[in-house]
Amino acid sequence: MELSREVAEIVKKAAGGRDPEEFLVELVAARLDPPQRVEAYLALHEKYLREAEELYRKGDLAQAGEKYWGAVTALLNAIAEKRGWEHYSHRDYAVAVERLYEETKDRELIVGFRMAEGLHANYYHNFMRREGFELHREAVLKLVEKLMGLLAR
Repeated sequence: MELSREVAEIVKKAAGGRDPEEFLVELVAARLDPPQRVEAYLALHEKYLREAEELYRKGDLAQAGEKYWGAVTALLNAIAEKRGWEHYSHRDYAVAVERLYEETKDRELIVGFRMAEGLHANYYHNFMRREGFELHREAVLKLVEKLMGLLAR
């Protein structure tokens, strides 16, 4: 599907600085049943992860970090949707991770989420050097694996 330039501008403006595709998925998700919403969030996760890896390879660490954050939050949206949890804000993501930790006692969930938050902050402030970014990226990729496993349960 291709949007006209005019419609794309309207969507971009309505998204208020957020990723327009994520904004559209959220709008459409309201009309889907829960399993379809989970599928939509998984598709968004895959898109963000693919874009993150491409930006990482190009050396655009600030943009890559934000895409890794988007991949994590899309997975948290899918998990929360499946479990009937709130997932509309940064706070909701933190609460979901805490709940997953309580369930699994896997400390890497907390650490990985905090590292993802670091990449998200780096998008706005661009303070990370490559070596620090690498540490954050590794933790986030491990978190993604763990979240995918929890989603499959």
